[in-house]
Amino acid sequence: MEKPTRPLVIFGINPVLEKLRSSPEQVFELMMVKGRESARLNSVIEEARRLGLSVHYVDARRLNLLTEGGSHQGVAASTAPHSYLPFSDLLQALTSASRERILVLDGLTDPRNFGALLRCADAAGVQHVVIPKDRSVGVTPVVVKSSAGAANYLKICRVSNLNRALEELKEAGCWIMGLDAGAPECLFDRRYPEKLAVVLGSEGEGLRPLIRRGCDFLVSLPMLGKVSSLNVAVAGGICLYELVRQGKRD
Repeated sequence: MEKPTRPLVIFGINPVLEKLRSSPEQVFELMMVKGRESARLNSVIEEARRLGLSVHYVDARRLNLLTEGGSHQGVAASTAPHSYLPFSDLLQALTSASRERILVLDGLTDPRNFGALLRCADAAGVQHVVIPKDRSVGVTPVVVKSSAGAANYLKICRVSNLNRALEELKEAGCWIMGLDAGAPECLFDRRYPEKLAVVLGSEGEGLRPLIRRGCDFLVSLPMLGKVSSLNVAVAGGICLYELVRQGKRD
């Protein structure tokens, strides 16, 4: 794992609850706004009690400052920073797996898009996500919140050279598919191999030319209306669920 930097303050009922369920040992402090009550907040309190963790009650102003104005829903937790999986561990897992779906993100910068994709990836059964270290958003509190806590369960790798990482995935027996608006082949017209990495480009720019050339094949989504493209998180969700659909049919 990469060496941690500083504590991560995650916020929101679902992200905090999923953190308590997935890795309670990484929770340093659990904070809740004084006097705020709801059935959903009570579920966080009950989970903390079950784990033997105490809840520190603070005023709303302090929680607003700690979460930098985020929609905290009355609860936040100071946790260990996100630990990224070494890429070598992914390669090792890939060599022994009979079936694997990997999500690769080429320079995504919007934390809400990243979080939405992580949430969808988890729901679609994806375990591994690969992102570049540079010019790309990492796992931040906003990402965790937008993922509804799914970031706690996924194995996320950060690599220095994304193109080289794709080559190593190929060597490990994985096919590389790029989602590209200009591709002549439609997503729904192909059958997909058992080991597949799905590469999505950045908001606005799409796949970089070098990454596009590194893909084994490119597919696009049919656009039947007036607009020419979809939000990257929406497009990624459609793509991942087409893989789920095909898997159900096998």
